[in-house]
Order: sequence, then structure tokens, then C-alpha cells
Amino acid sequence: MNTQLAGTGALLRLALRRDRVMAPVWILVVAMLVMSLPGSLESVYGTAAERERLLATMTANGSLRALYGPVFGDSIGALTAWRGGVFAGLLAGVMSLVIVVRHTREEEESGRQELLSAAMVGRRAPLTAALLAALTANAAAALLVTAGLAGRGAAGALALGLGIGATGMLFAALAAIAAQLTESARLAKGLTGAFIGAAFVLRAAGDAGAPDGGSALTWISPLGWLEHVRAFAAERWWVLALFAAASAAQLAAAYALAARRDVGMSFLPARPGPARGRLGSAGALAWRLQRGALLGWSLGFLAAGVVFGGMTDGATELVGDNARTREIIERMGGQAGQGVLADAFLATMAGMLAMVAALYIVSAVLRLSAEESGQRAEPLLANAVGRLRWAGGHLAVAFGGSALILLLAGLGLGIGHGEDIGGAVAATLGQLPAVWVIGALAALLHGAVPRFAVAAWAVAGAALALGWVGPALNLPQAVLDLSPFAHLPKLPGGQDPSWAPFVALTALAAALLAAALTALRRRDLAA
Repeated sequence: MNTQLAGTGALLRLALRRDRVMAPVWILVVAMLVMSLPGSLESVYGTAAERERLLATMTANGSLRALYGPVFGDSIGALTAWRGGVFAGLLAGVMSLVIVVRHTREEEESGRQELLSAAMVGRRAPLTAALLAALTANAAAALLVTAGLAGRGAAGALALGLGIGATGMLFAALAAIAAQLTESARLAKGLTGAFIGAAFVLRAAGDAGAPDGGSALTWISPLGWLEHVRAFAAERWWVLALFAAASAAQLAAAYALAARRDVGMSFLPARPGPARGRLGSAGALAWRLQRGALLGWSLGFLAAGVVFGGMTDGATELVGDNARTREIIERMGGQAGQGVLADAFLATMAGMLAMVAALYIVSAVLRLSAEESGQRAEPLLANAVGRLRWAGGHLAVAFGGSALILLLAGLGLGIGHGEDIGGAVAATLGQLPAVWVIGALAALLHGAVPRFAVAAWAVAGAALALGWVGPALNLPQAVLDLSPFAHLPKLPGGQDPSWAPFVALTALAAALLAAALTALRRRDLAA
């Protein structure tokens, strides 16, 4: 056995054991995103005439192509690949970067990798085990997608499943490179996430200008390759070779970089001090640590708002007189029975952006966990800094930052739509109490049971899934009500909303925060 790979099996078993909760959740989210679509699409576009009209509308509508991509066939399977393929590939990429960075750079940051390397563990074993863990997760997602859609056509189901899995592995290889270049897991995730975002933007720009998806920008993006697999529409199997070649090249680069550095080191080292500016308080330090992420989220939400706002008229045209589609949009965005479809679409987009903002607030709150587990909080708290001041700085950035990105999202919606900017801002900020409830739950998990703080991601993911897929699946209202977003009025609306839900959810968030800070004061710091 190659001594460079010694211990790979043991490290892989350890990685799979550590991911025994997180990985299955990600796999199910990726697979269910695709598997839930055929039934709802069949109810919306049940006839050949409706599907032909959809193809004609998408060919003429660049803004909607930018979001979903071009349609290559009129079967339910082809519509499923069009509607969910890119987003499933996007989620598979995020899942892969989380897994790879967790078992490479995070292990080095915590010091555990150095202890393991002192035993019979080969130099390439940790990276290989992380990549095999990502391969296992992507293979499981691909298998579920293939099995779930096999009834729509075995070849198309296999092509879509392989395409999603291959997309995930390409971004896993990219994350492996980022883990060698950067000095922290946070930067590795941010760098890989930026590349995933760039891939989506390139694909969107290319598809917006080319109805057939033939733009050079689309072909530059791996998400564009996923489209061009053309599942359920005369599959292009050769496109999968592009994924294999790109992944192999990136893996070779990752292994070459790993062989040239010591454990814990990086090719982009941290900038030495002293830091510029004043750090006179715990809040100032929290702002310094989190401002880069907040800037990225802010720019992304502003851009997304402009794009979604510009899609409003096109979405209204796409719906037309399709009663089922109108019902789904009205259920997600309110306005049922009032006939104001544009307002319902804007309310839907405001709600979706708010649900994504819940992911931001969870990541910002859980920075407390990263500081504590990385043993950076203990030296700070050993000085004249109390736990409440330390935690309060990060929570202020998290809760204030969520308000900022929703404000910018509302401005973007208003600018993109070209009408009633104030109403669009009110629509996004009106979802803020629900975002704060999820952030407060994350704080409570960190304060009371820090070992399970990562479960806050599952809470945010469940709210996103209920809001995104629930109305299309016509889930019972009792199930939808499990999400705090279901209790808020949908704005813009034709009637004055009641203030009671806003006050109740804000009070709930405040109570949860108080409980979180109380628990944090009373427990020991994590070892």
C-alpha cells in the first residue's frame, strides 16, 4: 500500500461518522428538490399545448432564462431538469465544499490534524478521505435522483443524476485547492463559494442572451455544462467528460499543493499585524471579523433584488391564464382572490430572499461557535471583556446585518421592477422578524447546547424548504405554519397588514435571545 495514503480508510470512516447527520440532510435536500418537481409540473403544464406555450415564452423571455436556463424539451422530465437541475447542482456544490473544507482545513485549524499526522497517517490521506466523503455524498444524491425520476425515462434520469453528482465533485475538487491556498476554513469556504456564485452569474448572463444556451459564457460555467447534458432531451453524454477532465485537473493541482506545504500552513498566509484602525471594544472586533462576509451578502442581495424585480413582468406573462401556476404564486406570495399577480410575485420573491437571509444570520451567529471552538474566545474573555459583551458584538452584527441585506434586497426589487421602491423595501423588511427568530434560535443552541449549534442550519434549511417547495406540493397549512415566515403578512398587499404578527415574532426573538445569553453566562466554554 502507498505510504502516502496510509490511514485513508480510517479517516474516511471518521469523516462519515462525523457527517452522519449533516450529510444525509444535504443529500435529501438536493434529491428532494428535483424529485418533488414532476408532480407539481404535471399539474401546472398537464397538456402538450401548455408545455409548448411554456417553451415559446421561455425562448422569448431572457430574464427567466437567466434564472432557470433554456428549456430543451417539452416532456415532464425535460421540464424537471430545466426547473431544478441548475439549483440542485448549485446545492451539490455547496454540500461538497462544506464536506471537503470541514475535513481538511478545519481539522488543521483545530489542531486535530497535527495529532493524527503524528500517527500512521500518510501525507495524502486526509485530503483523499475528505474527497471520498464528498464523493460518497454526491453519489448518494445522484442515485436518489436517478431512482426517483427513472419512471420518466431511465436514460434521462441517469443523465441528470450523473450531472448533478459530477457538478458537486467538480466543486469539491475546487474546495480542495482553496483549502491548500488559504489559512482558515472561513476563507476557504468563502473563496469556493465565490467561484460557485461566479459560475451561476456566468451561466445566467449567457442564458439571458442565447435562447438555445449556446453562449460562450454558458460554456465557461460548470452549471452551464449541467444544462447541456440535456437530460430527457436527446442526452449529450459527452458533456460529462468535461466534468471528469476539469475535476481531474483540479485534483492534480490540489495534491501538488498539499505535497508542498506543512500541516497548518497555507500559500496565502494571514496578513501580519498590527491591524489598522481602532479595536477598542468587543463589538469593534466582531465587526472587523464579519464585515467582509456582510459586504459579500449585501452586494449579492442587491443584485438578486434587481434581477428578481426585473423578472416580474416576464413572470406575469409566463403565468398568463394558467390557474394552477397562479394558485401556487398566490399561495406563496398572498393576494389570493385579488388578481394582482405582479404584487403576488414580488411578495414571493421578498419571502424567498428573506428565507435566504436566514442562512446569513445563522452563519453570523455561529461565528460565536467558531471563535469558541477555535480557542480564540478564551484569551479575549480572560481580559476585561465579559461574555455578554463578547457575544453581544457578534449578535449585533448578525441581527443588524440581516436588516441591512433585506433593505438592500428591497431596494433592488424596487429598482428592477421600476415601481414603488418603498413598497418593495417594506415587503423585504416585513419578513425581518421571522429571520430574527431563526437567528435567535441559533443563538440559543450555541448558548445552551454548543455541541449541537450546527443544528441551526437544519432549522434555516427546513424553513427554506417549506417556503420554497411546500406551496407547490400543496402541503397542509399546519405543516407550512411550522415556519415563522408563514405567520407574516405578504407584502406588497392590497390591505393594511395587522401589526400583531410582527410584534409577536419580534417578542419571541427577544425572549429567545435573552434565554441564549443567560445560558451562555452559566455554562463553561467549549474545550
